[in-house]
Parts: sequence; structure tokens; C-alpha cells
Amino acid sequence: MLRDNYSLNLRLVMNKLEKDQLIKLAHAVADVARVETLKYFRISSLTVESKEDILFDPVTIADRRAEKAMRELIELNRPNDGILGEEYPPKIGSTGFTWVLDPIDGTRGYISGTPTWGTLIALNHKGTSMFGIIDQPYINERFSGGFDEKLFSGPFGEKNLGVSKVKELRKAVLFSTYPEIGSKTELEGFKQVAKYCKLTRYGLDCYAYGLLALGHIDVIVEAGLKAYDVQAPIAVIKAAGGNVTNWIGGPAEEGGRVLATCNSQLHSKALNILKLIT
Repeated sequence: MLRDNYSLNLRLVMNKLEKDQLIKLAHAVADVARVETLKYFRISSLTVESKEDILFDPVTIADRRAEKAMRELIELNRPNDGILGEEYPPKIGSTGFTWVLDPIDGTRGYISGTPTWGTLIALNHKGTSMFGIIDQPYINERFSGGFDEKLFSGPFGEKNLGVSKVKELRKAVLFSTYPEIGSKTELEGFKQVAKYCKLTRYGLDCYAYGLLALGHIDVIVEAGLKAYDVQAPIAVIKAAGGNVTNWIGGPAEEGGRVLATCNSQLHSKALNILKLIT
């Protein structure tokens, strides 16, 4: 509740011009990322490295060049803002605003040629995600939310985001990126929620969060996320009318165990199950 009040107060203090400028810049940042990510997508000669020796955690030149372009545009327009990205060291700002960037969320999907990866851009103010973009360049779909915007744009035009009205787990569609989610305890938490749901599907990375904001998915349960994985989805889903918390009902901006749902009733039901596990 305190965070919701803080977000409301900030929106009241900022005038429409300031909000419009930030929204415009965020979309421009998504546009420059598109150029770099599409340049290398489905290119057979793409070199893939792993950030870790034991687990395969892929990174490509597309990840790095896209984030570099994103950072350069932000620094040109907002030189005093902070930047937190996946591929480069964080930049500490002085304005209270931090841009949280993931140039390719779902690099495994990207290198496999599936159009389910996306670019994530969030604008965080003193710990709260205020605005976010989930962008899927290849199929030309973009989900954006916050600062009074809740917009989906795609090949067939634009419309407002809006979550589904499902309030019972037995009628819910559940998604998670990996069936082997997190630790054994976290996997058990996921299974306990899944056994009550109508349908369980896997994959899609950030695209699943966009579909939740659009009303096609009802619940997402994940673990092991980073701040740059979740801050854009938080803003988009909340703008669409949904809920995002950690598994005990607290803020999810720092990542970790994340629960996203289409409304407070469904959220409460899923949360009650996960709290027993954790």
C-alpha cells in the first residue's frame, strides 16, 4: 500500500509534459534496440558465448550492441539518470530515476530462432517501477504501461491493455519459463499452484508477461529472476490492472521469486499456496 501511495504521489507531482517526455524517450530506446537485435536474429553465423562455465547462460553480440545503443540514447537525453542493465556495469544517477534494461530477455529463445524473446525497458524511481515496455521486434508487438499509458501495438493496430477477469485457479492459464523452476522448494511451489490451474504452459520469457497484460494468460510463477527481468513487466501488468509481487506478497522489483496475476482475487489464492511452501 505504501508503494502504491508513493507511485500515486509521484504521478501527481510530475506534470504531463514530463511524463510524455519520459514515455517518448522510452519508446525511442526500444526502437534503437530493435535495430540491433533484428540485425542478428536468425543469422546462422551468430557467435554465442556463455557467461558461466557450468550452466549455459548465453550472450551474443546482439545483446551487447543493443544495450550499448540503448545506454547511449539515454545518456544523451538524461545524462544524470542511473542505468542498470544486464550486459554492462551499473551507472549511478543523481535524479532518483534509474533506467532498467534487458536488451534481449530470452537469449536462449533468440539463438534458437523463436520470436518469443523481447527487449525490456523500465523506468524506476527510488525503488518503484513506474513505466515499462515489453517489445518483441520480430513480430512487431509492443506492450507499454505506466504514467497513465496502457497500450498494446502490433501489426493490426493499437488497443488498450487489460487483464482477464478470471478469479478462480481452476479456470486459470498458468505460465512459467522453465518447468525445472529454481530450487526443489521453488519447483514444489510451482507444482502446487499448477495442480489447481486449468492449463499450464512453459516458455515465452517476457512475452508471457505481455500476454498476461493483454488478457490471455492469468498467472505466472517464476523464481531466480533479476531486477532487469521483471521491472518492465511489473509496470506493464500493473498498468493493465494486474498484480505482481514476490511469493510472500512483497515488492518484486529486485527479482527473485515472482508471482504475477490478472487480479487481486486470483493473486490472493495463488499467494496462499506459495506462502505455505516458502
